Amino acid sequence: MTTTANALIQQGRVQQGRIRLGRIGYLNVLPLHYPLETGVLTGDFELVPGPPAALNVLMDQGRLDLSGCSCIEYARHPEKYLIVPDLAIGSRGPVQSVLLLCRNRPEDLDGQTILVSAQTHTSAALVDLLLKRHIGVTPRYQTGDATAFLAAGERPEAILCIGDEALNLRKHPDYPQRMDLGEAWRQWTGQPFIFGLWIASREAVDKRRREIQAGARLLIEAKKWGQANLPEISAVAARDSILTELEMRSYFDGLVYDLGAEELAGLKLFYAMLAETGVIASVPKLEFLALD
Repeated sequence: MTTTANALIQQGRVQQGRIRLGRIGYLNVLPLHYPLETGVLTGDFELVPGPPAALNVLMDQGRLDLSGCSCIEYARHPEKYLIVPDLAIGSRGPVQSVLLLCRNRPEDLDGQTILVSAQTHTSAALVDLLLKRHIGVTPRYQTGDATAFLAAGERPEAILCIGDEALNLRKHPDYPQRMDLGEAWRQWTGQPFIFGLWIASREAVDKRRREIQAGARLLIEAKKWGQANLPEISAVAARDSILTELEMRSYFDGLVYDLGAEELAGLKLFYAMLAETGVIASVPKLEFLALD
C-alpha cells in the first residue's frame, strides 16, 4: 500500500502494524527503492512517499518508523532519531538536481529575492551558507512553487529548485546562470555534501527493535542492489523523464548513496556551520542504529 505523505499529514494518520517507511518522492532515490517497489526484495512495510519536508514532519510527529529525510531534520531533533548506517543521498561534486537558477550571476544577488521551494529544508540552508559565507551576498527569500510561477509568466531573479523540478528546469532559457549546490559546496570545502539521511525513530526502535533493524538492513541491501543495477534503473527512469537514458545514468553516477568517513566529515562540517550561524542550536552527536 502506498499513500502520499502530504495526504497523511492532513488526515493525521498512518497505518499501524507494518513498518512505516517514508520514501522520498524523487528520482534520486530510485536506485534504492526500485528493488523494493518491483518485488526484487521484499519486506513488511507501509510505503509513504513524499517530499523531504513532508517526511520530516511525519518523522517529527512519530508517524513514521524509518524514513529518508533532510539531513537538517536529524540535526534539529537528534534526541528523536538514530541514523541508519552507511546510507545517504548526496554528491561528491555536481548533484544536478539541487540548483540555484539565476537570471544574472549569483554574485549579483545581494538584496535580490530568491524563490525557494517549500519542499526543501536542507538545500535552503545550504544556499544561504554558500551565498553569504562563500560568495558574500545577502539575498532575500520567498517560498513558492517555481514551476507554477514560471507557467504564470513570472520571472523571479533567482530560483532554488530541487529534485525532479530541478532536472526539468535546469536548461530554462531565462535562467542562463546555474549554480549546482553540490558542486559549489565541493569547490568551497573540498568535502562531499549529504542532502539526506535515513533515520529511525528512537521510539519505534524501543518498541520494535528487531523489526526496525530488519527494515534498515533491507534498505541497505536495496541500496547495494540498486548500485549494482544502475543501467536497468536508468532505462526505467528515462521512460517518463525529459532526460535520455545516457543522461539519467550520468545523473545516478554523480550521486552518493554511502555514508563513509568522507561523507561523514562533510556532514559534520555542514552541521558546524549551521550551529555557527544559529540555524541549529548545536552540533548534534551522530548516533547510529545498531544492526546486530
